[in-house]
Amino acid sequence: MTSNANSPEEYIAELPEERKKPMSQLRTTILKNIPQGFQETMSYGMIGYVVPHSIYPSGYHCTPELPLPFMNIASQKNFIALYHAGIYANTELHDWFVKEYPKYVKTKLDMGKSCIRFKKPETIPYPLIEELCQKMTVQEWITIYEDVVKK
Repeated sequence: MTSNANSPEEYIAELPEERKKPMSQLRTTILKNIPQGFQETMSYGMIGYVVPHSIYPSGYHCTPELPLPFMNIASQKNFIALYHAGIYANTELHDWFVKEYPKYVKTKLDMGKSCIRFKKPETIPYPLIEELCQKMTVQEWITIYEDVVKK
């Protein structure tokens, strides 16, 4: 589900009551732990974290007028989603996350290529998300993007 919200605050305000607190906490966790240089914005109808054009003027190869996407969070119909491009593009980071997840959550990991789905908001592993956010700098993401994704 995408939103027409103009800001992360507006996005969260539109959510059903039971989703506001976990989405706010997820956003706060990311903002406190994402490396300097990433910028919070509305991206693809979700709350996004991007590499701005001021750092990476080329932008996203599919749509160069957009900044380079890195991570998004969204309240979908049946789950809260964390989309992390670094997990998709970096096998080492992916494997680390898959190995660490059971240490924080007893239920099976529900994950696609870059999408981590939390069907029960009370199981969101905020300390693990903190660590995940700290694992990749803007420059590391740009390097991986250019080496793996942009080709």
